[in-house]
Amino acid sequence: MKFIIATHNKKKCAEMQRILSPLGIEVATADMLGITLTDAEETGTTFEENAYIKAYSGCMESGLPCIADDSGLEVDCLGGEPGVYSARYAGEHGNDKANNDKLLKKLDGVEYEKRTARFVCCVCVHFPDGRYLVVRGKCEGKIGFEEKGEGGFGYDPLFMVGDRSFAEFSSEEKDAVSHRGNAIRELAKVLPDYL
Repeated sequence: MKFIIATHNKKKCAEMQRILSPLGIEVATADMLGITLTDAEETGTTFEENAYIKAYSGCMESGLPCIADDSGLEVDCLGGEPGVYSARYAGEHGNDKANNDKLLKKLDGVEYEKRTARFVCCVCVHFPDGRYLVVRGKCEGKIGFEEKGEGGFGYDPLFMVGDRSFAEFSSEEKDAVSHRGNAIRELAKVLPDYL
């Protein structure tokens, strides 16, 4: 079964494909299918709302089941920031370096034990017949003092799980514990009832 994924992020698409392929689901971006999707405006106040907005829009425009996620970082000592604004925390959408720099600046002087955080991911699948489902996954960690590692994207070089950053994990190691991996595994449990 073919699902369209409402993202241009090839790394995110590959991550979802690795986890969903055992269900017989092929995940493709609009670019891969040769179609154009409108970038849905993320006006929700929660990760769940934004995931739904993107999945609904992608499904209506493509006529295919659409999978979309909204994910971000919540830092406890910052009252949950950056939250739903994670991708545009420093102003420009998707500027990982600026976002990481802003986060480090805001945490300047905060001791490691108080830098608790979690990655949250909500995944929504919207079907052409109007049915949809939303699942949530999370991964607990801490924010390091400097970027470490060459892998991953976004806040991965700062997000510490144990003594390594997410950017130091292999794809398989990250899939096993990540917020997106946890959300997609939850999706894999409930999705067969919708197919």
